Amino acid sequence: MPGHESNVVLLPVEDAARGAVTALWEALRTEAAAAAQRDEALARAMKSSVLMHASLGHALSHRLAIKLADHDVDRDELLALIYSAYLDRPGLLGAAAADLQAVKDRDPSNSEVLTPFLYFKGFSALQAYRVGHWLWMTGRRHLARHIQSRISETFAIDIHPAASMGRGIMLDHGSGLVIGETAVVEDDVSILQNVTLGGTGKETGDRHPKVRRGVLIGAGAKILGNIEVGIGAKIGAGSVVVLPVAPYTSVVGVPARPVGKPHSALPGVTMDQTLSEPEYII
Repeated sequence: MPGHESNVVLLPVEDAARGAVTALWEALRTEAAAAAQRDEALARAMKSSVLMHASLGHALSHRLAIKLADHDVDRDELLALIYSAYLDRPGLLGAAAADLQAVKDRDPSNSEVLTPFLYFKGFSALQAYRVGHWLWMTGRRHLARHIQSRISETFAIDIHPAASMGRGIMLDHGSGLVIGETAVVEDDVSILQNVTLGGTGKETGDRHPKVRRGVLIGAGAKILGNIEVGIGAKIGAGSVVVLPVAPYTSVVGVPARPVGKPHSALPGVTMDQTLSEPEYII
């Protein structure tokens, strides 16, 4: 079980992400120790959430288990389940580290990794989804549905466990986010609150959006149907998108229409929410 005992077995990490996970874990421990020193009221919380654990995987397993436990599946059962996911899929820890670093880099209200790790529900919900997706892909679909339900109840974020999510994703605020079963969200995407990646009716099969790398989706946007939002595109707040969006294009409105080109190649990374350059304004 996760803990800071001397005989604990460290969770495996994929080779490509090992350095990033280690560096982030060291930063997380340093920030937690400093927080405990600044405010003794936080000393116990920092110890139980971060400092008593042997690695990022152990600490994250513990944090998610506490958040998602209920009378159906208790904390110890969830702790063992999440730990098993990280043992079986080392890439999950690399994805978690990339997501955490994305929040640190992109959120102007935050300059550390400790705060999103402990308190940002978008980050927690995304990591819980990753466990649910692992369950779905290994055939444990009712348990995956349970995790989905607990994410929705706890964080007000509903991501179908069959959806495909890349890494380096930021779910900013997250409240009201809905992502459907056949949706795809690639790496380095940022999504604000009250966004829907949904279908258009009762059709079955592949029916949800495909959001390519580096896209920025503004608050309240609705992207509906099996359409592609191209790499580096930008969706304005409150827009309703029912047609494909070309790469490196900004769209806005109901229904959404092109209004220009993003000022950066990957607005999901830069968080530049300017919708158009003057020559493109209609």
